Amino acid sequence: MVWTRPRDPEPFPARLHRRRIYVLPTGFGLFYAAALLTMLLGALNYNNNPALLLGLLLGGAGMASLIAAQMQLSELEIIAAEAEPVSAGAALTVRVHARAAPGRARRGLRLDDDGLFDADAAVLNLEQGAGQAQLQLPTLQRGWFDLPRLRLSTTRPLGLARAWAYVWPETPLLVYPTPEPHGPPLPTGRGDRVQARLNPAGDDVHHLRAYRAGDPRRAIAWKPSARRDALIVREFEQPMGAEIVLDWHSAGGVPYEARISRLARWVDEAEREGRRYQLRLPGQPAIGPDRGPQHRHTCLRALALMPHG
Repeated sequence: MVWTRPRDPEPFPARLHRRRIYVLPTGFGLFYAAALLTMLLGALNYNNNPALLLGLLLGGAGMASLIAAQMQLSELEIIAAEAEPVSAGAALTVRVHARAAPGRARRGLRLDDDGLFDADAAVLNLEQGAGQAQLQLPTLQRGWFDLPRLRLSTTRPLGLARAWAYVWPETPLLVYPTPEPHGPPLPTGRGDRVQARLNPAGDDVHHLRAYRAGDPRRAIAWKPSARRDALIVREFEQPMGAEIVLDWHSAGGVPYEARISRLARWVDEAEREGRRYQLRLPGQPAIGPDRGPQHRHTCLRALALMPHG
């Protein structure tokens, strides 16, 4: 039923009004209708008024379940779909946020990708008028990941009918390049400035300070403490080396995509070691030097959005 789906991506928020919701009986609903028809024909044939009344009541309950299933989705708003970037090949955890007018709980809504990736469906429950579901989608390559059409469905309350609607998010999500699994170590630092940071496991004494509760005994400077009649603690420092330059042209004679993967691995290694680093890519201004989660994201984003070779 392709004609029921959105033909183009749409911006959020997306409201599920009654013209976007479709209802059809389930397999159990068809069996229920056939059994009910048999009961009514038997009641008419034998002129059994109690059986006829029961059949009409059951038929009314079935019709009410169709309306109730549609009402589970009616006026529901999908307000956002977001995900933290992951490396290509890892599963992208997409968080879909929804809201509705408070007053009626909506539980057990099923969210899936309409069979595009055969991903496991997520369950969306709206308590106090808001809720979210997490959908795991596979990623294959770096760059922008276009979300597929998402299908929101329910068979509540009786399982006789299935109501569903489609949402096609407009905003793409970012996928980082896959880091090289093995390769050369980080390039040596360039420049004259050497960074150092305070580190209890360091080798060089940076300064002396007053003792604070929790300081290790090995850090206490006993002779200065005896002279001042108060506990004095050595503060050590750990040299961090010069700033690292991650240059596209010095990443080695490897293919285009492999060079991107190598630079991505170097960015992660520099972050783990707490080093300041600069990324230089062809045709772009240098990024950094800096360090930290935001700098890492900026570098990996630039690598992810490099033209495909």
